[in-house]
Amino acid sequence: MQTIERVNVGSDILNSWGIEANDYKIDGKQVDFQDILVNISKKRAVAVEGEIVPLSARIRSRNALMDVLGEALSVLSGAQAAFASDDAGSKTTSVSLSANTVKALKACGKTSYSTGTQSLSKSTVEELVQLVKSKIDSCNNQSQTDMTRLQSLVDRRDQSFTSATELMTNVSDTRGNLISNIG
Repeated sequence: MQTIERVNVGSDILNSWGIEANDYKIDGKQVDFQDILVNISKKRAVAVEGEIVPLSARIRSRNALMDVLGEALSVLSGAQAAFASDDAGSKTTSVSLSANTVKALKACGKTSYSTGTQSLSKSTVEELVQLVKSKIDSCNNQSQTDMTRLQSLVDRRDQSFTSATELMTNVSDTRGNLISNIG
């Protein structure tokens, strides 16, 4: 963490006009007040950027999970369609579970399934379809919240960079005006 110290660098001429000139040091390096403000604006933008990166990774991870859940829902819906509407719960159908389907079921809390062909009852298939649909809905809700947060962070980052740029431009213009007025 940087330490900022205020150093009085007033001269006799400035003091005679009632002006106290101050300069600042950041970690021992001499800077002026405008440089401090620019530095703070840049640090704010970098801090916001640091929040964007993990949020983006979480969104990508959730999107990958939703792809897997969609694949599982397709497999289970196909198995559900194999049953007649009036089938009793005792009839079964063979369902081929891929690694992604098993991964999706584990994400839904069902850890007893493994890859390969499984014999599942109608009630089991219906339960699994509902679990996967529920997990997809949950992921969609979380995605919407994260996308809103991401947009807010991107807006804050852009605002920070804009503020830093405007501040640097104003400082440069002010210094240029002072130099031209002195000459």
